[in-house]
Amino acid sequence: GARFVHVVYCFARYVMIENIKKLSVGTGIPFAEAVRRKPENISLAKARHRVAYNKLLQALHREGCVIREYVEKAR
Repeated sequence: GARFVHVVYCFARYVMIENIKKLSVGTGIPFAEAVRRKPENISLAKARHRVAYNKLLQALHREGCVIREYVEKAR
């Protein structure tokens, strides 16, 4: 349900931040710090969160449909 999608979203965001941290070491590009900072405009941040959350939900739904089709074709 929605709670599971939220947990997956939070986990994916955490993994992305850790990966960016690891890849940006020694490059002089402060990506990880920029991602971790609190947004100045809360409404804009909420809108971005909604967009990312909806895209993740759509991707998970699409993946479920594809898996269902493969299972049906396998029968």
